[in-house]
Amino acid sequence: MKATIIHNFGYTYDRSVELGSHRFCLRPRSDGHQRLHSFILQIIPHPSKQFTLLSASNDEVIRAWFSGCTDRLTIKATSQVSTCPYPPIAECIAPVDKPLPYALSDRDRSLEGYTLGWLANGQHDYAAVQLAQEALMMSGDHQPLSFLSQLIVVIKERISYSLRHTGPAWPAGRTIREGIGSCRDLAMVFIESCRSIGLPARFVSGYHLVEPPPERYELHAWAEVYLPGAGWRGFDPSGTGEINQRYIAISTPSDPIKAAAVQGTYSCPTAVKSNFNWNITVDVSPEAPEAPDESPDALLPSQ
Repeated sequence: MKATIIHNFGYTYDRSVELGSHRFCLRPRSDGHQRLHSFILQIIPHPSKQFTLLSASNDEVIRAWFSGCTDRLTIKATSQVSTCPYPPIAECIAPVDKPLPYALSDRDRSLEGYTLGWLANGQHDYAAVQLAQEALMMSGDHQPLSFLSQLIVVIKERISYSLRHTGPAWPAGRTIREGIGSCRDLAMVFIESCRSIGLPARFVSGYHLVEPPPERYELHAWAEVYLPGAGWRGFDPSGTGEINQRYIAISTPSDPIKAAAVQGTYSCPTAVKSNFNWNITVDVSPEAPEAPDESPDALLPSQ
């Protein structure tokens, strides 16, 4: 599949403000299953200084600073991305001798950070531990794939999906207690449940190019789990479970707050009202793309 995604943001203020530092996380990642052919970021007013950095989770983030005052900020991100089908997990996953749960000592040391709990002391949320234990008992063989499949079932039975445009992802315990949550909330429940039994898991933000297309596209969130032999593989607890080539990942931060597409500040000596709007347009071609150009000019610089 090949897709062109245009993501527009518009911030307006009822009087002039001074824009502070901003962080833009909009560049889709490029890996073995997803190839970024081009990315152009247009910002008005034009930043007085900007640079691209590689975050701790290897996401490309653009930092920008502004001079002077303005009553609006507009951002346009244009991405051309191609994806290919994932190989079946069952054919990739390494044979597992030890049943779940896994001890931390059994894991690759580089994955330890993806098994920590979200509580301040690094412990796992008790509600997510209970949910994981229930899914584990229902899975029968205590193997990763059957557990993940059953965990999706349990989450869907207990938690209703609902859109929520503002605010950070809720802790897993709150979402389980409320019985309702957005895609990012359900992803947190899934991640915390996986981590509590030793499966490395991480948060993912990006686009889900559903078919048929919705009236309005939204940013989406799901999870990735590291499975020996298969690597990082995506699962969407607010969707159909294992992801397919219609998912386009942007970032995999350690903290979901860092997955925000735009973060920044503004200041004004008097009270000011702001307004925000966004629009995402997608043009999808299902045909298999040509072999991507791997020359240095294949990825356009941010502008």
